[in-house]
Amino acid sequence: MFAIALQQQQYKTYILSDNASRAQLEVVPERGGIITRWRVQGQEMLYLDAERFTHPDLSVRGGVPILFPICGNLPDNTYTHNGQQYTLKQHGFARELPWEVTDQVTKDQASLTVVLKSNEQTKAVYPFDFQLAFTYELQGNTLEIRQEYQNLSSTPMPFSAGFHPYFAVGDKTQLEFEIPSGQYLDQQTKEVHPFNGNFDFSRDEMDFAFGQLTGQSAAVVDHRRKLKLTLDYDEIYPWLVFWTLKGKEFYCLEPWTAPRNSLNTGENLTVLAPGASCTASVRLTANLFSAP
Repeated sequence: MFAIALQQQQYKTYILSDNASRAQLEVVPERGGIITRWRVQGQEMLYLDAERFTHPDLSVRGGVPILFPICGNLPDNTYTHNGQQYTLKQHGFARELPWEVTDQVTKDQASLTVVLKSNEQTKAVYPFDFQLAFTYELQGNTLEIRQEYQNLSSTPMPFSAGFHPYFAVGDKTQLEFEIPSGQYLDQQTKEVHPFNGNFDFSRDEMDFAFGQLTGQSAAVVDHRRKLKLTLDYDEIYPWLVFWTLKGKEFYCLEPWTAPRNSLNTGENLTVLAPGASCTASVRLTANLFSAP
């Protein structure tokens, strides 16, 4: 049985449930349309810094923040469009603005659709009219995020988009990675390194970008939790970014449509014609397994 409940916590929180598989999803539309929790068989899949979440002036560290209209940061937080300079903070503004719930479904799945539309605040830093509609679908041990990006402007609209999921982990040395790329760019040193499925977690911060992906699926096996998380993503996502901090019980594996600074460089940018739209999907599957 599928259900959606609404709770008034600090923010209105929508709780999607699949009771047969003991799966739950929590979404807070007014705090950037963010997924804050995802449970499968009673186990937490996501990390959330709950104390930080209570402060509206701080970016959320946890859950699944939405990245739009840029991924990563820009040099001096600026980009130029049609000869005019604009300022955009890291990862854009979608993760900070309130989204509106437009649809709820509890037949065959639990799904919630949230919408973000351009306004005077967004147009001051990103001069386009747009509408984003994201549908979060929960069914069994799978969470799917269907996206529609719409250009309502009379001029072409460039953007990049992505997600920044924070996965909960106790012992990072027990993680094994299946990423469809043989190398990554260290975004701190700008050096390219070969990749064989393992990381050295002794560093204070790890910020690695995997490009030239050879497939539409990645996975992480957490041997301590006996959990395999699979991330499937459409071809619009040619980048995966891995990020973590030493001493923090999370790691991030982020699908991006373009690398950082693409609004300036044009690399991998999605450009929608006036009135055009595009759709994309990202799917997360959690498989809990028994020890052999």
